[in-house]
Parts: sequence; C-alpha cells; structure tokens
Amino acid sequence: MDLSPRLRWKLDRFREQMSGMFGGGAKEPRRPQLCPACGTLVGSTATKCHQCGASLTFGMAAATRSLSRLMPTESPVTYGILTLSCLLYGASLIATIRISGLQVPAGGGYSALMGIGAINGGVLQKLGASLPWPYDFVFPWRLIMPTFLHASLIHLGFNMFVLMDVGPLVEETYGSARYLFIYVATGVSAFLLSGFFGNFSVGGSGALLGLVGVMLAVVWGERSAQMQMLRTNLIRWLIYIALLGFVFRGTDNAAHVGGFIGGFVLGKIMTARAPASPQERTRADLLGWTTGVLVIISLIVVAFVVLRSA
Repeated sequence: MDLSPRLRWKLDRFREQMSGMFGGGAKEPRRPQLCPACGTLVGSTATKCHQCGASLTFGMAAATRSLSRLMPTESPVTYGILTLSCLLYGASLIATIRISGLQVPAGGGYSALMGIGAINGGVLQKLGASLPWPYDFVFPWRLIMPTFLHASLIHLGFNMFVLMDVGPLVEETYGSARYLFIYVATGVSAFLLSGFFGNFSVGGSGALLGLVGVMLAVVWGERSAQMQMLRTNLIRWLIYIALLGFVFRGTDNAAHVGGFIGGFVLGKIMTARAPASPQERTRADLLGWTTGVLVIISLIVVAFVVLRSA
C-alpha cells in the first residue's frame, strides 16, 4: 500500500523516537575536548592527554574542572570563603539564641554597635575558636576554624567587606588553588601568634591582613603608576585596620601582625602569577586540594565535637 509523504514522515519520526528510547539509533558524535591540566585539544574518546599525560577522567585537574562548574566563574574561592563564613555565623547565632535568647546590646556607642548579633563565647569555643598555647597544638583544627568564625554581625560585615575588596585581586594574581592556601595559611600564622600571647580569638582579619601582606610584597619597589596606586590602597587598608586595632578594645592585634607577617613572607616566596605550565598547575591543584581537605576535616571534627556535647 502506498503511503502519502506526510504519513511516511510521521512513521519515520515515530520509529526514530522508539529507537532512541530503547538505546538504538545513531548517537551524535562527541566533540573534541580540552585537557584540564594544560589546555591542549585532545580527541573526543581520549582518556589521557597526549601532551602532558594528565588523566581526563580522574585526577586533581579533572576534579578541579568538575568542581569549577559548580562555582562562580569569577573569584570562586573568595565567594566560597564568604559563604562558609556567613553559614558558620548563622549557625553560631542560632546556637547563641538557643542558649541565652536574642539579647539586646548593652552599653552605648561602640560597645552597643559591636554587641549586635554577638555570639556566645562558649559557642565560639565549641566551634573551634583559637585558644592560648598549647591548646591550639593539641587541637590543631583551632588554627584553621577561627578564620571562618566571627564574634558579631559587625565583625562579620567588616571582614567580608575587606575580603570582597582584596580577595579577588589576590585570587586573580595567584590562581584560585594557591589563593585558598594563602588565605588559610596566613590565618594559621595569625592565630599562632595570637595563641602565643594567650588570646581567645576568632575572625578573618588576620588572614585578610595576610592577603594585604602578600600583595604588598609583590608591589614593593615597583615604580609603575599602577603598582604605586595599588601599593597606596594596600597601605591605606593597613592604616585603617591598625587604627581600629588600637582604638577599639578587644581587637586581637597579635593576630593582625601574625597574619601580615605570614602573608608578606609568602609574597616573597611564591611567584606572583597564575600557574603557567602543566607542572605548576599540578602543584597548585595539590596545594589547593590539600588545603580544602584540611578545612573539611576541621569542619567534620567541629561537628563531631558539637554533636557529642549536645
């Protein structure tokens, strides 16, 4: 029986749809892909880069590429730090309200301002606040966690404002993986010095001064107008934070000094550019992933401590 062209077209379409449902039919050819480690164009079915030998399906470079799809394209680590800091502040505020309710700030002026959304000291201690020596060495997660904890809403807001101003610059200069290492490492150096002076401390300002120290080490001695302008802005931040530290009571100046020194030293040691070769990318990814794993382990330990004491 002869079929009309329209009916024959409908039958062909139906056959193609049924074939696709049961795994038959021709599949669209896969496109060539880029190596996540060195950026070389490789075949669509390749599992290893012919240029640098990196695995295209498993490995730090492939994992980094997969993770980057879930993060913002601009300054992903900076936004990740911002998000984690805000989440931890929210959790600590909820825990404080459960313990003592929502308190009205006492006193006046600066004390009342800093008291808005203040967090209970016991809550901060459970979440990993830095303690005097030698406690931070016995409980090493207390050298990592305080950088992401904050004592009040104003404390959080000011630090996150500085982070969003300085962080993207450092992340663009060094690459996201090494930037994460720099932020956490300078935070550790901040609380090492803070603990030496016997302080109970939290806050990201030590790590932020570490970022300022890193960039100041990079631009120090540079004579171009752009570098001089950047140096001026960095020194301005140093002056602002130093004034706050000496004017307002309770500021951990030891952490500020420790973070800045750690950052300046790293700025002199590390190359001030994003990784350029496959080997540099591999080392940077290893540094970033190791740092990220240490942060995750610290969060898990703190969660275990909180649940055990609940």
